[in-house]
Amino acid sequence: MAEFSAYGIAGARVDRIAKNAGCNKNMIYIYFENKETLFTTILQKHLTRVYEEIAFTPDDLPGYAVRVFDFAISNPDLMRLMAWFNLEQKADSPVERGQVHEQKVKSLTEAQNAGRVGAAFPPEFILTTIMTIATAWTAVNPFGPSLDPKRVETVEGLRDAISRAVKIISLEGL
Repeated sequence: MAEFSAYGIAGARVDRIAKNAGCNKNMIYIYFENKETLFTTILQKHLTRVYEEIAFTPDDLPGYAVRVFDFAISNPDLMRLMAWFNLEQKADSPVERGQVHEQKVKSLTEAQNAGRVGAAFPPEFILTTIMTIATAWTAVNPFGPSLDPKRVETVEGLRDAISRAVKIISLEGL
């Protein structure tokens, strides 16, 4: 995790990973085949943790956004890993990531159809907007902390603003 979050896929070195793990470099290649598979395995492991720790709740989208924010702020290495994944696009996207996304979209669609979430925006747009707002203040975002560093000092104020913004978006059209 540390190697890939610091250097990305292209810059990571399996020999450093092996040295830090106290294992044989060749064994890493035997087990994972290549660096991209190792990266994807690490990413999937940590994304699975995210899915388990942050329950998606279409009936409380503001609360979900705040939980994502808290997790993102507390896990800067994972946020950097995701940034490298998005920048380099060398590794296949973990299968579970797509499945979880589709399940969230389905849950949002059902909540919209039941009148619990506003229908002014498509569910995919709502989900992407929530994730963008919730992670905007992480260190890897080029806008939040770099343009307004003092705002990060007031975490409670950010939580409140994120919650209110998501509430507006998720109720629009009710």
